Amino acid sequence: MKYSIILPFVLAALTVTSGVGAVENATKEAPLKVLLVAGGCCHDYATQSKLLKAGIEERINAVVTVVFNPSTSTDTRFEIYESDKWAEGYDVVLHDECSAAVTDKIYVGRILAAHRNGVPAVNLHCAMHSYRWGNFREPVELGADNASWYEMIGVQSTGHGPQSPIDVRYTDADHPVTKGFRNWTTVNEELYNNVQVFGGTRALASGTQRQQPRKRELKNNPDAKPREANAIVVWTNEYGPNKTKIFSTTLGHNNDTVGDPRYLDLVARGLLWSTGNLSSEGKPTAAYAK
Repeated sequence: MKYSIILPFVLAALTVTSGVGAVENATKEAPLKVLLVAGGCCHDYATQSKLLKAGIEERINAVVTVVFNPSTSTDTRFEIYESDKWAEGYDVVLHDECSAAVTDKIYVGRILAAHRNGVPAVNLHCAMHSYRWGNFREPVELGADNASWYEMIGVQSTGHGPQSPIDVRYTDADHPVTKGFRNWTTVNEELYNNVQVFGGTRALASGTQRQQPRKRELKNNPDAKPREANAIVVWTNEYGPNKTKIFSTTLGHNNDTVGDPRYLDLVARGLLWSTGNLSSEGKPTAAYAK
């Protein structure tokens, strides 16, 4: 079995003062408990988990516990998921794994049970391409054996184009997560496709990418031209009978994107929104403001 490394964290001591300062510090004695699960194929998760932890803790009153597996294969598993109580003690789970070849239905079922029972999730990039089996490249049927992970996420995605910049446009500027955010263009990134978008999904941002013909395309057609591709890249979903809040973005392949303040701002707001701690103006509630 692949192994996991749990990176410990230390809570900074809070100095309690009198008056307003005492009340403010008192609200910060219980930080948001975030579990970040990272590892698997195709990405620099060792670096990205550090960027995410530091970026989140810098922006909001949170403690991020990192469960990292250094395996770089698509069959990467995480020891923490072997327990039915794997999410116990955490307010929200940040999925940043890339485990496309993990098809153990009992294992995946344990992950999903925690979210179905009310633990919020934030899904990044290759989390969208994990835990899939059967004919997953075709639109899955709701309730089907191979639909469960996609149902939690809210969008079915199966692949991506070449690496090139993505123009990110916030299409729902009134949502608390996106309030006040400006459109931006990433460095080289992967635009994930949208095979289908489920009914409970609320799109927040779209991505447009100019894609050059790949070598295989040029071999078949030397006159192939660049094309423009578009897909939803940020969205929310409500999952299961408890309508658990789920936030997802397909952005985040390269370290320069993950370390970009605009990306970290987006992830931090997703964490706050999914846990019910984001105001309608996109501000953290008092307990989680920095």
